[in-house]
Amino acid sequence: MRVILMTGKGGVGKTSVAAATGLRCAELGYRTLVLSTDPAHSLADSFDMELGHDPKQIRPNLWGAELDALMELEANWGSVKRYITQVLQARGLEGIQAEELAILPGMDEIFGLVRMKRHYDEGIYDVLIIDSAPTGTALRLLSLPEVSGWYMRRFYKPLQGISVALRPLVEPIFRPIAGFSLPDKEVMDAPYEFYEQIEALEKVLTDNTQTSVRLVTNPEKMVIKESLRAHAYLSLYSVATDLVIANRIIPEEVQDPFFQRWKQNQAQYRQEIHDNFLPLPVKEVPLFSEELCGLEALERLKNTLYKDEDPAQVYYKETTIKVVKEQNHYSLELYLPGIPKNQIQLNKNADELNIRIGNHRRNLVLPQALAALQPSGAKMEDDFLKIRFS
Repeated sequence: MRVILMTGKGGVGKTSVAAATGLRCAELGYRTLVLSTDPAHSLADSFDMELGHDPKQIRPNLWGAELDALMELEANWGSVKRYITQVLQARGLEGIQAEELAILPGMDEIFGLVRMKRHYDEGIYDVLIIDSAPTGTALRLLSLPEVSGWYMRRFYKPLQGISVALRPLVEPIFRPIAGFSLPDKEVMDAPYEFYEQIEALEKVLTDNTQTSVRLVTNPEKMVIKESLRAHAYLSLYSVATDLVIANRIIPEEVQDPFFQRWKQNQAQYRQEIHDNFLPLPVKEVPLFSEELCGLEALERLKNTLYKDEDPAQVYYKETTIKVVKEQNHYSLELYLPGIPKNQIQLNKNADELNIRIGNHRRNLVLPQALAALQPSGAKMEDDFLKIRFS
């Protein structure tokens, strides 16, 4: 299955681009699903038709759906939710308050991953296009396999074994005192089963022959800055970007004096987009004279974006991480475009290399050849962070 994730700063037009990409893929005969994982759904508005949690056919070979986090929660997390509700009610919270608090922050992001994994396993569709949340939320979603794995390996798995072993002994004493039962095996197994699905999905997300991110941006200073940061952070998580789409460019035929300053600024920022994202290909999309809502308007966007191209192709194979042997030492090279060396913090702990850039962190499990060695230096060269091990 080909997986394409559309992301960008809120309001740049990624939903319209995702919908238009779906139209072209379906036109070429691919069975295509466009799935919105953004909590503030607008995919139905883009297609100008009602969409729900389950895929709905829009036209031949094309389906659309908007993730309902509550429905995913009940299907995948129901036993845990009911247990947390029981605990909170025992502590004096009213029923509705307890149920609301049983839905942990960030669960919608986790369910976005689980839904992606399910469609991948079912193999019903040839192309899965994710209309992702705005950049920050999307990056947290992509980091979940890494972060959840760290917690599961170190804390949850040992706790799970202890809990299952002690429950028959402790339960008769614990329940009368606490007012609720200890978690049973079904409750304890659910989070780890969740983690296993997410861990399996990580292999799909980091395979640049199957999965690509497409960054949608506008020729504006703040939007470009966020897109550049997103590109670097995606590389940190070994997720490849294959295309940048510069949207809402004022056409040359617009000669109204009111837009002259806008056009001058856009000319500068358009050049910055091409220069800063090199060697990634960049597609430019004009600002249309009408709202891109409904299939007719999306057809115009589709023709502008792709013409006779196949959008399911991999436009650029980006290598985000590699190990190079140089004489008697190794170098680990991470593709981190546009990130100054002074913003990067490195720390090695056993067989893991901890990399932090701002508030984004990755615990990179080192290859066996590097695990027994120590970092002896690091430098930025051609957008690659080169870490020397000796």
